[in-house]
Amino acid sequence: MAPDTPHPQITYFEELKRKGIHLSSLWMVVAIILIPDWRITAAIFAVLLVITLLFEHAYACNWPVMAPMYGFFFRKMLRKPPAPGAWIVSGGAYVLAAALLVVILYAPLAAAGALAVMLTGDAAAALVGRRFGRHKAPNNKSYEGVAAFIVVGAVALSILFAVTGAPCKFYFAGYLALFPAAAAELFEKQLRLDDNFSIPLIVGLALQLAFLL
Repeated sequence: MAPDTPHPQITYFEELKRKGIHLSSLWMVVAIILIPDWRITAAIFAVLLVITLLFEHAYACNWPVMAPMYGFFFRKMLRKPPAPGAWIVSGGAYVLAAALLVVILYAPLAAAGALAVMLTGDAAAALVGRRFGRHKAPNNKSYEGVAAFIVVGAVALSILFAVTGAPCKFYFAGYLALFPAAAAELFEKQLRLDDNFSIPLIVGLALQLAFLL
């Protein structure tokens, strides 16, 4: 859930582009379901994570070729300019790190559901919160954003489970997990853990427990 007051460096249009990239990462949900060997999926995510971190560091260090490429696509979407030589750890890197971890830790359906909630719910919360947020929640966020996260996350889980023929226990576990996941995003600042990373772990754990029952 992004702050309701537009960030001085990020317009709503840039926020739309950020969340569009977020939603484009739903290919990872499809990959987890369709690729039969989780080790192949994990290897893909690991390689992409390394490439992302290298490009982000290249941008901070102003390396030739790599820095202009990264800046052309993502400079306006960065929440703040990087310190020279710093390692930028963007939301995209956290998404890939979370994807890698849930694939290793959880069953495929649990991992796919965890990422589906984070990618769709987070995008909905940010966009709804910035445009329609009227009732202030902690950390300069909105309860409209919280509601959007829960509703859209539930829809994403419902579609995934319907397509894969998951039993009812997955629906129940997934819907319950949306509330602590929303809290993790709402109190991201206090937890000091990026919500792109914490949300998949929370939802994935709940779905994994349902898988084991």
